[in-house]
Amino acid sequence: MASHQGKVAFITGANRGIGLETAKKLGELGITVVLGVRSVSKSQIALESLIAQGIKADIVHYDADDEATNDEVFNYLNNQYGKLDILVNNAGILLEGMMGKNTSSSISQETLHHTFNTNLFAVISLTQKLLPLIKKSDAGRIVNLSSILGSLTLHSMENSPIDPAKAFAYNASKTALNAYTIHLASELKGSGIKVNSAHPGWVKTELGGTNAPMEIEDSYKTSVRLATLPNDGPTGGFFHEGDTLPW
Repeated sequence: MASHQGKVAFITGANRGIGLETAKKLGELGITVVLGVRSVSKSQIALESLIAQGIKADIVHYDADDEATNDEVFNYLNNQYGKLDILVNNAGILLEGMMGKNTSSSISQETLHHTFNTNLFAVISLTQKLLPLIKKSDAGRIVNLSSILGSLTLHSMENSPIDPAKAFAYNASKTALNAYTIHLASELKGSGIKVNSAHPGWVKTELGGTNAPMEIEDSYKTSVRLATLPNDGPTGGFFHEGDTLPW
């Protein structure tokens, strides 16, 4: 635990669900957690719940649909902490039904653009903005919240276990996010910064729905593991808890 003292983590979409649970578990390790939220006023309860548990927590306005908030986040983190040790790109959207009819031939451009903007382009933009602060860390960690549904290998295999889940915009955005993980990790190789994709599991969140088998309380494990990797840990990988997933 002592090795994590003094570290600062920024988690997007951290006012509920997987993001909030990740913030809680990182905070329990002694890491200062900064919640990136669309509405600061509506997220005060989440912040206060962390502080009440003895966690060092802070909050800043971040909206994946508003690139200008990247500057707000950078300025706040730079002024308050002067560095960033952990970035968890957790915010994401699903605008289609996860299970059911395959609508790849009819999906709208609006759905594609909105999904890719939130799940990919906003992640790239924010990461690029915060990278100078991450480079000031002794052990920078970037965790991109992906999904097993982004695995082309699993989707294309015979008798695929994820075959019914053909939400094209969502799945393709996560495939592209995995590509960003690979490319950024390659660029930063040797810098000490580790970049990995995380599949948290199918979780009972607003996005995952009530049929998901995993409870929110168990959803943090992959993100926290990748956010706290030792110096000899992996980079440029795709993981669920301790398992490596196929691209």
